[in-house]
Amino acid sequence: MDLGRFRSLPLLGILRGVQPDDLSPLTDAVCAAGLAAIEVTMNTAGAPALIRSLVSQAGSHLMIGAGTVLDVETLDTALDAGATFVVMPVLVPEVVERCTGRGVPVFPGALTPQEIFTAWQAGAAMVKVFPAGAFGPGYLREIKGPFRDIALMAVGGVTAENMRAFFEAGASAVAFGASVFRLDWLAERQYGRIADEVRRLVEACRTVTERTSAPPRAGFGRREEPA
Repeated sequence: MDLGRFRSLPLLGILRGVQPDDLSPLTDAVCAAGLAAIEVTMNTAGAPALIRSLVSQAGSHLMIGAGTVLDVETLDTALDAGATFVVMPVLVPEVVERCTGRGVPVFPGALTPQEIFTAWQAGAAMVKVFPAGAFGPGYLREIKGPFRDIALMAVGGVTAENMRAFFEAGASAVAFGASVFRLDWLAERQYGRIADEVRRLVEACRTVTERTSAPPRAGFGRREEPA
């Protein structure tokens, strides 16, 4: 993952439970909508094959990562499939250590101040605050008080309407998933509708990062080299 590129559009899509037949039209949809980074969760059936297909189909248009990586075996499988960054719902120290040793940006999940600090100290490129929507932007603002140099990614409950509030509260990036990549829309092959929703999020993210007086890029991550 090129963190500099992600910094320019700090928005991550999360694919979970998608079917192989969805992949080609989904890739076209998200690329047309302007999204630059997407993860496939490793608890999705056939996740390694999906990652390989995404890498092949998207080329340089998308930075592709693996989510829900909970052990080093899953990590190795994801990286072998072509994932260039790793996202986790919790902190698994050995996974973070393996990622940092290989120069792979890793985004472990945390919620409490102690968890967030521990994840950052372990070597996170950014700490995934989850579920951010259950606690709201105010929670991130409180966290940034003592931890202003820790880069946070708000995950869960982020919409085009509340995105600005999360960034202004101190988020360095945000993510979205099932609210847009809805299984019922996928079953009905409503890829155009998904593209429209992704485009709304991309446009909202660009507007916020261009206009906010305190850019979310500040303090973004600790590693700059592509992986």
